[in-house]
Amino acid sequence: MTTITHQAPDQDQVTAGPLSGYTVLDLTRALAGPHAGMMMGDLGARVIKVETPGVGDDTRGWGPPFVGPEDNQQATYFLSCNRNKESIALNLKSGEGRATLGRLIAESDVLMENFRTGVLDRLGFDVATLHELNPRLVILSITGFGHDGPEAHRSGYDQILQGEAGLMSLTGSGPDDPQRVGVPIADLLSGMYGAYGALAALLEREKTGRGQVVRTSLLASIIGVHAFQGTRNTVAGQVPRAQGNHHPSIAPYGLFGCRGGKVQISVGSQKLWLAFATAFGLDTERPEFASNATRVENHPALVAEIEAAFAAYDPQELLDMLDAAGIPAGKVRTLDEVYAWEQVASQGLLIDVEHPVLGNISLPGPPLRFFDAATAAETTRTSHTAPPLLDADADSIRQWLDRIGHTP
Repeated sequence: MTTITHQAPDQDQVTAGPLSGYTVLDLTRALAGPHAGMMMGDLGARVIKVETPGVGDDTRGWGPPFVGPEDNQQATYFLSCNRNKESIALNLKSGEGRATLGRLIAESDVLMENFRTGVLDRLGFDVATLHELNPRLVILSITGFGHDGPEAHRSGYDQILQGEAGLMSLTGSGPDDPQRVGVPIADLLSGMYGAYGALAALLEREKTGRGQVVRTSLLASIIGVHAFQGTRNTVAGQVPRAQGNHHPSIAPYGLFGCRGGKVQISVGSQKLWLAFATAFGLDTERPEFASNATRVENHPALVAEIEAAFAAYDPQELLDMLDAAGIPAGKVRTLDEVYAWEQVASQGLLIDVEHPVLGNISLPGPPLRFFDAATAAETTRTSHTAPPLLDADADSIRQWLDRIGHTP
C-alpha cells in the first residue's frame, strides 16, 4: 500500500487514469451520487464536490462511528464515498454562490446531481440553462423513484427502495423474514449505473460534440439487477420469495453446516456434481439427485445428505478437500478478515491515504485495474487523496477559475 499526502492536485499536471483531464462537478449528497463521483475520481477525473456551507454533505453527520479528536470528529460513512475529491462550499440560494457554480459548470465535463426533481430548475439551472452555459456538459441526474410517473415526487432512501423494488422479498431466511442487504445496495447500484451512463454520454459526445442528460434512479437500479429472479416472474409467472442461503435454481449451491462451522459450495454443472458426489461418497445414481432439476425439487433431502457427509470435517479440512476435488467453495469472512487477507491487498483493494485530521488511514480501494495492451504495464490510478474536509479546496478552486478567466 502506498501512502499519499492529501493536497489539492495541480490541475495543469496530468493525473493517472483513463479520465485524466476530465472535470466532474459533484452536486450530490448522501451516497448514490457521491459513489458515482468517487468512481469517476478513481478513474482519474478531477472531482469538485459542492457542499452546503457550515454542514456539508449529510453523511458528514451520519454516525457513529466517528473518529478523530473530540473537537473535529469525522464520520466513517463520509470517508467511504468521497476519496479523490475536492470540496467547495457554496450557498446556491445566494447570487455569489450561483455565479461561482455557473463558472464551474462552464468548465466541467460532467455535472452530477441527486436533488428532488425540479430543485435545480428552481435554483436557475434547468437543463436548457446548463447547456447554454456549456453545450458539451453531460448531466447525470439520480432520483429515488424516477424523474416522471405517478410517484416521481417521493423521496428515495435505500432501505425504502430495497423494499419497494422487491429486493427484500428475495432476501432473508424465508418468505416471512424479509431482510435488507447489509450495505445500501440501491444507492451503490444507482451510483454505479449513473457513472456508467455518464461515461457512455462522454463517449457519445465525441461523435456529436454535445452533452446530454443521463437519468437513473434507485428504483431502476434494483430492478436492473433482478436478473433471473425477474424473468422467473415476467416469463414463468412465478413470484420468487426469500429462501435463505441456497440458490432457487441450482443445487447444491449455498451455505452448508459442517463440524464447528459452515462452508459455501457452488456446484453449477453436472460435471461438478459428479466430482462432488464422488469425493464425498454420495450416490450419483440416486434418481432424485440425478439432475440439477431433480436436486432442486428435492432440496431439503439433498441438504441433509450433504451436511451428514460434511459433519466429519471442520471448515478448513472441508475447504481443502473441496479444492482438491475442483469444487468452487469458500468461507464466510468477517470484514476484519477480509481486509487482512493477502489476496485483497494484492488487488489494490486497500489503499492508504493521508487525512488532514486523522493522519494515515486505510480505505477500501478502487475495484478496477487498467493495463496498456502494448506494454502490459498497469495504468491504474495509484495516487489517491483522502476525502476532503468541508470547503478545504475553495481557495485553490477559485484561483483556478480566475486563472482560466472564463465568465459565463
